Amino acid sequence: MLFVKTDLSRDEDIEQAVSQAAKLGAIKYVANIAGIQHIDPVEDFPMEKYDLMQRIMLRAPFYISKLAIPHMKKSADGCGVIGNMASAHAHICTLNKPVYNITKFGIRALSQSIAAEGNGKIRSFSVSTGFVKTPLALNQIPAQAEQRGMTQEEVVRDVMMGKSRIKEMISPIELANLFIFGFSRFSRYLIGGDLLFDGGMVLTY
Repeated sequence: MLFVKTDLSRDEDIEQAVSQAAKLGAIKYVANIAGIQHIDPVEDFPMEKYDLMQRIMLRAPFYISKLAIPHMKKSADGCGVIGNMASAHAHICTLNKPVYNITKFGIRALSQSIAAEGNGKIRSFSVSTGFVKTPLALNQIPAQAEQRGMTQEEVVRDVMMGKSRIKEMISPIELANLFIFGFSRFSRYLIGGDLLFDGGMVLTY
């Protein structure tokens, strides 16, 4: 395994990362999973945060895909798969997360667009979960509590897991398994689809 430190807000870094990956062999799989969060209503949302979130969470996956697809087409069988991390927030919108909502709806559209152009050989899919037990989710609890006038425990129980039938966050391993399935030979009909594993959040939101 080779780690290439990459600033996803910089095109030259993205170009270097894809170039380094191509030197190791055929590019067959891409997982776009990076994300950041900022909690504020639309009227108070800092535009520099808007620009950064759009750049990292939507533009970077687009550019990585743009650079990787030609490598996939040049591989022995001309096939490849691009998996994009969406969210339950690609299906519903929650308070004070307007840009996160926008980018996650957008990443589903990107997945479908790539798949529509791929003729069944370049597949793309998205993965939509509820809250994943990562620093991204855990670190937003204090801001949510302050803005909603709730305790942090109430935010987790009533806001984050309130609509979920399973009252605990999905683990990173469970999430990774969804990407592995999407990349596998068992998913050849997963073309532009979204793997919604949200614990039932969207069911009755």
